Amino acid sequence: MPETVYQRVVLKLSGEALAGEGGIGLDFPRVRSLARDLGALTRLGTELLLVIGGGNLLRGRSARESGVPPVQADRIGMLGTVMNALALSAALDAEGVPVLALNATPLEPFAALYTPERARAALADGKVVIAAGGIGQPFFSTDTTAALRAVEVEADCLLKATTVDGVFSGDPRKDPQAVRLPRLSYDEVLERQLAVMDATAFALCREHAVPVRVFNFMEPGALERVLKGEPLGSLVSEKERQR
Repeated sequence: MPETVYQRVVLKLSGEALAGEGGIGLDFPRVRSLARDLGALTRLGTELLLVIGGGNLLRGRSARESGVPPVQADRIGMLGTVMNALALSAALDAEGVPVLALNATPLEPFAALYTPERARAALADGKVVIAAGGIGQPFFSTDTTAALRAVEVEADCLLKATTVDGVFSGDPRKDPQAVRLPRLSYDEVLERQLAVMDATAFALCREHAVPVRVFNFMEPGALERVLKGEPLGSLVSEKERQR
């Protein structure tokens, strides 16, 4: 029997989760550590699809600011997510965790082509699925990728792993009066103009009623605690409203 409150989730991780010093590059000991943690979580019974950013290798925005044409810059960034996916996939495989890396555009033999049907079948078969390459088109963030994949695989929740403790009334790094908002509705996020994710990603979640939990991934045992129902961070859904 599952030990968690979710049957299926999409976890959005930043590329920095795999990075070395200063959030740059691939730190393979850190990748292996993450793989061990994820492997332990798969035994809890929740089906897990991962969307990983590529900011540890290249940010499309930085490339554009350096004069790289926008479409090419975003394509380079998408390839960065593929590199991260392959690194984590290899580490999960070494831990004995069944895993399938899928890419939004044809990239055999590095990764099979992503389709919702292929992803759902792999999840139902007990595999961790890593969805790389964004949505296959420029100008869309990994937040949007995670939201779209959550809709496509009918996830119970989109888990956005960050380095802050949830959604705040203001920027806690600049506003000492900012407070964490544990539960919010989609409408409240819009009314208060709160930064949960980019507008396209948020619109997808709102339209398809996908709950979003924003939590601090760096807190010890955070992901396991979230999967088991501990109310870490902030939950945004159609039924919630801050009191």
